[in-house]
This record gives sequence, structure tokens and C-alpha cells, in this order.
Amino acid sequence: MQTNTAKDYRVDITNKQILSITLPIAAAIVVPQLNFVTNNIFLGRLGEQQLSVAGIIGVYYLIFAVVGIGLNNGLQMLISRRAGENKIDAIGSLFSQGIRLAIIMAFIGIAITHYITPTILSFALKNSENVKLAVDFLNIRIWGLFFLYLYQMRNALLVGTNNTKLLIYGTAAEAITNVILDYGFIFGKLGLPNLGFNGAAYASVIAEATGLIVIFFVIHYKGIGKQLQLFKNWQWSKTNTALILTQSAPLIGQHLLSIVAWEFFYILNEHQGNQAGAISNVMRNVFGFFGCITWAFASTTNTMVSNIIGQGLEHRVEELIFKIMKLSVLFASIVCLILNIFPHFFLSIYGQGENFIAAAIPTLRVVSSALVLMSIAVVWLNALTGTGQTKINLIIELVAITLYCTYVYIVLEKLNLGVAVGWGSEWLYWGSMLIPSYLYMKSGKWKGNKV
Repeated sequence: MQTNTAKDYRVDITNKQILSITLPIAAAIVVPQLNFVTNNIFLGRLGEQQLSVAGIIGVYYLIFAVVGIGLNNGLQMLISRRAGENKIDAIGSLFSQGIRLAIIMAFIGIAITHYITPTILSFALKNSENVKLAVDFLNIRIWGLFFLYLYQMRNALLVGTNNTKLLIYGTAAEAITNVILDYGFIFGKLGLPNLGFNGAAYASVIAEATGLIVIFFVIHYKGIGKQLQLFKNWQWSKTNTALILTQSAPLIGQHLLSIVAWEFFYILNEHQGNQAGAISNVMRNVFGFFGCITWAFASTTNTMVSNIIGQGLEHRVEELIFKIMKLSVLFASIVCLILNIFPHFFLSIYGQGENFIAAAIPTLRVVSSALVLMSIAVVWLNALTGTGQTKINLIIELVAITLYCTYVYIVLEKLNLGVAVGWGSEWLYWGSMLIPSYLYMKSGKWKGNKV
């Protein structure tokens, strides 16, 4: 097999290298979260009911988004491994097979949403008006899956080959488009039709398409397609397709379990009234937006661990993990401190009034502290992903989700202890993820695993 050595895609184990990968990823992650926050700020102006329903449909869409994330993480790990081995000619075939799988999965997600989801929501939600709002919105929003999945495959390519600085172009285009169209479609401004609640769905779909188009042109303009031989061979490869599925399927299952459990949590919140649902939606905004740095460190861990294993440096994996973990905890601790000093400021932007803010502050304190624990857990969990032992990831997730769902059902449905105690489930969840991930990595059982 020929190896292209024109450019070396192998990484170094230094704080500078870690941050050079992490910060562009964080910028890329924060933009979709900023879109979601923007949607909710605008929708909050329509009323508490709309803000509550936005939380349910936001998590629902995230269920399908994490299918792409699981595929992205598996593909990213494989591309990173080949980059570490300096087998550049193998990257193009992996990428093309990932694109095929993404398109198939998008079709499946759209079909489920149109034909099955309305029945599920009619049984799960108590308020029939909430059901109608959610179904009408999702029938529009779900078409964004095509653009989202293809975009995620391009992210896997750029992160896996240490081209993370290019991520910002597509995400910036997506963010600007989303904010402008949100304002226009939701309120009938800028000469656009007044679509109200559903306006956010149209804005998001168009924004995702815009981000994909921009990043496609950036990759073409920078010559990355030529460097990585992306378009040299687009024939179907049974071997690479099977390899991607083998690595990605457990991650897809892991992420699905996590988000389905979160949707279960939001449904239980809806049973307690629109205010509880609205508070939880705002907390999801906090988790999503302020957790971006943490998730960026997680993605960096995945790609760097896989890359250095490809270089034959298994003995330095633990050193790398601790370097990343220290930086991750530092950033999360700063975020936690800021949120607890200025809770009123962050909660006031949703326009729900003083009673809402007073009710939400205890929950914000629980969530902000859980971000610190998450900053440790995701590093060890994604180190495990980077080794290629993705089946272990799935087993860990199964145990954690079982504990999580049991907790929220008892606390919210049986004991009716309130939303702040319900969000304490994040401590249980991330603790359940951290302990086994740490112990497995320390055991060294992952060493020698070939992918």
C-alpha cells in the first residue's frame, strides 16, 4: 500500500497541541449550541408554554443528532488512527463510506419522525396542545438531518486529520444564518413571513444547509480533498463500511441511550407543569452552551489517544489523558464559578420574569457544579473511545442510564421532589460514567487492540 508522506498528520503530547485542537472544536461546538440558545430566547418571548415545548423537541432532535455524533466519533477515531500511522491514502475511503452511512441514517430518522413519533408523543405528554406544537415543529425540523449528518462527517474528517481550525467557517456561517432567520421567521421581521413557533424550525434547517455548503467549499479551496485523496475512490467498500459500523454502532447505542433517558427526564418534567419544563429547557441550554469546552476536550481526547496509539506510543496514553483532564477541569471550574456569581444575569435573558428566575436558581447551582464532574468523566470516557474499545463504552452507558432513569422516576414521578433535586441525576450519571472508565483505562486491558 502506498503511503503519502507529503504532510505529517501525527500529533505531539503537549499542552500547546491539545489546545490547538481543542479550541477550534469548542468554537465549532458552541455555534450550534448558540443557535439552540437563540431559538429558545426568541421562543421564550412567545410564552412559557412555547419555551417548555421547545425543550422537549430540542431533546428529541438531539436523539437523532447523537446518531450522527456516534458515527462521527467512530469515523474520527479511525481517521485519527490512520493519520497516526501516516496511512493517508486510507482516509479517503473511510470518509466516503461514512458519507453513505450518514445519508441512510438520515432517511431512517425522517421516516420515524413522520410516521411513529406523533403516536409516541400523544401518549407521553399530558397536554394535547403541547403535542400539536411539538409534532408540527418536528415535521419541519427533522429535514435538517441530511445536512447535519453530512456536516458531522466533515467534522470527523477535519478533527481526525488535525485541521480543526477550519471548523469555524461552516459553524460561523450557520450561526449568522440561524440568528437572522430566527428573528425574521418567528416574528415576521426583515420582510419574511411571520411563522411564529415553527419559524425556528425553518431557520434551523436552512442554517444547517448553509453551514454544510460553506465547509464543503472551504475543504475544496484549501486543497484538503486532494491531499487526503477524498475523491479518488468512492466505490463501496465492504471492509471499511463494516469497520466503521463496528466502531460506531456501540457509540451510537451509547449516545442514544443517554439522550432517550434525557427525553424521559423532560417528559417527567412536563408532568409537573410548564414552569418545570421551561426551567429544565434553560438548564439544557446551560449544559449545552457552557459544556462546549468540555465536549471539545472530549473530542480532542478521542482523536489524540487514537493518533498516538497509531504512532506506537501506548505507554504515553495516561500522560496525555492527565494533561487534557487538568485543562478540562480548569475551564469547567471557571464556568461554574461565573454561573454561581451571576445566576440572575444568565436566567434573565429568557424573559420569564422574577418568579421564574427565583425558581430556577437552585437548579442552576446543581447543574453548574455537575459540569465540573462531567469535565473529568468525558475525558476518561473518550480516552476509552480512542482505544477502539467502543463496546465497553456501551456497557458503561447501560449501567449509568439504568441508575439515572431509576433516580429521576422515583424523584420526579413518585416523590415529586422538584426539578432541582431531579437535576441531581447528573451527578449520579457522570459519576457512574467516570468510575468504570477510569478503572478500565488504568487496567491496561485496551492495550494491543488493533482497528
